[in-house]
Amino acid sequence: MQTQNIPWYDVIIVGAGLSGIGAAYHIQSKCAGKSYTVLEARSTLGGTWDLFKYPGIRSDSDMYTLGFSFNPWVNAKAIADGPSILQYIKDTAAKFGIDKKIQYNHKVVDASWSDTDKRWTITLADNGLVAAPKIQCGFLFTCSGYYDYASGYEPKFAGSENFKGTIVHPQKWDTSLNYDNKKVVVIGSGATAVTLVPEMAKRAQKVTMLQRSPTYVATLPSEDVVANFLKKVLPAKLAYSITRWKNILIALAFYNAARTWPQAIKKFILKGVKKEMGDGYDMKHFDPKYNPWDQRLCVVPDADLFKAIKSGSAEVVTDTIEKFTERGILLSSGKVLEADIIVTATGLKVQLLGGMTMHVNGQSVG
Repeated sequence: MQTQNIPWYDVIIVGAGLSGIGAAYHIQSKCAGKSYTVLEARSTLGGTWDLFKYPGIRSDSDMYTLGFSFNPWVNAKAIADGPSILQYIKDTAAKFGIDKKIQYNHKVVDASWSDTDKRWTITLADNGLVAAPKIQCGFLFTCSGYYDYASGYEPKFAGSENFKGTIVHPQKWDTSLNYDNKKVVVIGSGATAVTLVPEMAKRAQKVTMLQRSPTYVATLPSEDVVANFLKKVLPAKLAYSITRWKNILIALAFYNAARTWPQAIKKFILKGVKKEMGDGYDMKHFDPKYNPWDQRLCVVPDADLFKAIKSGSAEVVTDTIEKFTERGILLSSGKVLEADIIVTATGLKVQLLGGMTMHVNGQSVG
């Protein structure tokens, strides 16, 4: 099968994040006679959970549905922080010998399939660290995620060059950034923003979440009481399996209810927010114009966002940006938000297959 001087594997997995490690385990356990390798563009494993360093980074999915069935999540927290998830991935890779199969600094730039040869030819970026510029395989398994690791989505804001403070995107977080007793504005209302705001509010003078439009936000306990009980009385894998299916079925039921009875579910979500925030709070900041699950619902563990707002260390402002000024942001309403630091939690750039090009029988395909 091997072309002369080109390394051959039965299976090549692209990406050494959560998905890549999971794929590797299943290949080696269910296809024991097949050779495989994991190609990782970066110098370390972990993918998303190694890339993002912003304060409070965590999963917005519970770890019983996100984790590995073959290596059950044992941490008490179901909604887990990023460092714990990264350690879980590293431990899993080491436990099953997958870490020895990873080739780092191997970025795939092209994958070409040949019907005649019945193989993929993988072309790697020439970075001086790759022994062979091409590798071949019979089966290509891409686990490289869905966004661009090089940069996040950053819309152009008028006057941003005039701002005298610091502007940072969460994907390029500077871990040396000091926000103690600083005024911070976080632009955005998605999962990243609702994670950042309560965490930064612990140290900042004031954190403002500036949103163009509201998002549905619901609170869940960070620990799954049922899961923690089952782990005490049942074998780990059985407890994990029961909890996993419990959470999947609850999520499916909630989603289907939201699509079938959107107004009832909207009232249910907003009732939860009102219970946390009290009667005097202006609910417009958490009352979207769209129906639940037209966009993804944001989860806040243990009501941390609501607690930060009630304490006065954080606030939500619903408005649009006119321009940046030297000292902050001028809003369309005329209000000025003063800031020392502006965090642009404005999203990610979608990028499929890690940005590689793809060919079939010499023809480029989308």
